[in-house]
Order: sequence, then C-alpha cells, then structure tokens
Amino acid sequence: MKAQTTDAAAAIDAAIAEHRHAPDSVLPILHAIQDRIGYIPASAVPTVAAALNLSRAEIHGVISYYHHFRTRPCGRHLIELCRAEACQAQNAVALAAHAQQRLGCTFHETTTDGHISLEPVFCLGLCATGPALMIDGRVHARVTPERFDALIASLEDEG
Repeated sequence: MKAQTTDAAAAIDAAIAEHRHAPDSVLPILHAIQDRIGYIPASAVPTVAAALNLSRAEIHGVISYYHHFRTRPCGRHLIELCRAEACQAQNAVALAAHAQQRLGCTFHETTTDGHISLEPVFCLGLCATGPALMIDGRVHARVTPERFDALIASLEDEG
C-alpha cells in the first residue's frame, strides 16, 4: 500500500508541475491526476489547494461539481451511459434500468467483482443514434438491452 501512496503522490506532483502555471489550471490538473491514477484521491485535494493557493473547499467544489471526476477507483472497465434528453427520448431510461439490473450496481458504482463501473454522461454527441454509451472510450450507438448484454458478455470473456 505504501508504494501505491508514493505512486499517487508522484502522479499528483507531476500533474501540478505540468499544469500549475496555465491559466485556470484547476481543471487541467484534476484531469491529469484522474488520467494518471484513474480517479482523484482525497490526498490530492490539499496538495492541489496548497499548490494553487486555493482552499480545500474550492478544490472539492470543482471535483464534486463535475460528474466526470471520480473520487474512488474505477472498475477494470468503464461504461458511460448517456443520460441526455435525446437519448432519453430513444429509450435510454429503460436501457439504464436494464444496465443497472444486469450489472447489479447503480450509477457511480462498480460491480461487486470490481470488473465494471457504471457512470452517467450527459451527451456523447450521438443524438440521432441513441441510446448511446461508451465503454472504455469506445462509443456504441443504438444500444438495446440485448446489445448491452452482448457488450457485457464480451467484456466478461476478456477475463
């Protein structure tokens, strides 16, 4: 666990060093931390705040405001399901219910085996071909419950 903490601290320091002098550097720093670690650990908040001469509350406020930021480790695979109105008009509500039932977790959670995390996203830009989702950065359009199950099965087959 100590090595993980050291690795996280190094990733946080690197993100700050890379972006601290950019205008409005809070978001680039937080994105860089999440890109390097997979989430933004609580230990990053005071470090980023001190580096930017901001309060911890200001940093926490940014993290909690943007849905994209995670404060817990993500599963091996990340599914981001579109929750925007265009996808909802094309049955995304039923798809979300199916996904949560199939995975046994709700939004902002990870399956009990740690394999898949489910996150809402508010527009993938596929409004004409919804409902849409993204798995590990790869978009999928016109997703039905049956297609969702097939996509999950392919992830499970990977091991």
